[in-house]
Amino acid sequence: MRDLYEVLGVSRDATEDEIKKDYRRKARELHPDAGGDPEEFKELTAAYEVLKNPEARQNYDRYGDPRGPGGSAGMGGDPFAGFGDLQDLIDTFFGSAFGGGMGGPGAGAGRGRARRGSGRDAIIDLRLSLEEAAAGVRREVEVTLQRECDTCEGSGAAPGSGGPVTCKTCGGAGAVQQVRRSVFGQMLTSGVCPTCEGAGRTVAQPCSVCSGQGRREVTETVTVEVPPGVDDGTRLRMSGRGEAGRQGAPAGDLYVRVRIDPHEVFQREGNDLHCELRLPMTQAALGAELKVPTLHGEEQLEVPAGTQTGDVLTLRRQGMPKLNSGSARGDLHVHCRVETPTRLTDRQRELLRELAAERGEEAPSGAGHRGFLGRLREVFGA
Repeated sequence: MRDLYEVLGVSRDATEDEIKKDYRRKARELHPDAGGDPEEFKELTAAYEVLKNPEARQNYDRYGDPRGPGGSAGMGGDPFAGFGDLQDLIDTFFGSAFGGGMGGPGAGAGRGRARRGSGRDAIIDLRLSLEEAAAGVRREVEVTLQRECDTCEGSGAAPGSGGPVTCKTCGGAGAVQQVRRSVFGQMLTSGVCPTCEGAGRTVAQPCSVCSGQGRREVTETVTVEVPPGVDDGTRLRMSGRGEAGRQGAPAGDLYVRVRIDPHEVFQREGNDLHCELRLPMTQAALGAELKVPTLHGEEQLEVPAGTQTGDVLTLRRQGMPKLNSGSARGDLHVHCRVETPTRLTDRQRELLRELAAERGEEAPSGAGHRGFLGRLREVFGA
């Protein structure tokens, strides 16, 4: 799929008015009634439907997908799939005005029947821990969906009744055509047939179990394969596992939306992980070799002498795996926080005073040193 801005011929900072103006100009040139290519006109309209929508445009600019982050992960390469029924919008707009659709003579009718009668896509949430998201898991999830009726085998007709017949209203096309006026002149469009509701077929004697729908509600268990590196909001596509279609039409897709629980140690930022390391003052000053947690166990971390609060130490390749990128991983960033000791013994206080004296730093002689008012007097010369 080409870049949407390239399709419309506009820059990425184009205003809404510029996008609308250029779309109308190119649409007049590419419209099939003016001798244009139907496929190019379809692509142009699809691009316009995304870029005219502020939210979809923002998602496309940031993530390359109008649906937002993770939208395309595991869902194929079509950036319009599942976005606002865009394909249905295009098919309703074009109908079969171009000689049977975009796939050649007769292709539009068959494709229209399958699509209009097809089952809806379904979406479920799957909660994972950060460790599971990093390693990848196989999960069994219980879902309740419309499945093919086993009594009529999906036909919608009662057993022995002869099965469904071609709809007399639409002739099996699943749609009826009408002429309407638009900014481009008169256009032949199509709408869902009111008799068969887009299925292209009717049944004289409906199945008593599914009432002629060819499907019924079933609760079942599906196995979900989660690849390593998924992020919160990632959608995994299971083709053909959504709602069953009407009267034997194809099923929709099942989308599994990943939800990752907050972690008690790590925070995720893309493929990188962040955590906090609390250091005693002595270790921060002298340096130390410490063991810090990672997602797969403890790793040795060298803390250089003189480490300050806010310093960040990085362990390379100890972050999250990059989705569908083999062995590539992010990093683990350790944020240091130096802690000042409290509840000192007399000996510890004496040692700190000796250190301060050695460094030429002013130190109190005892617990009852200058108070707040005394410091104020010094500041104001009293």
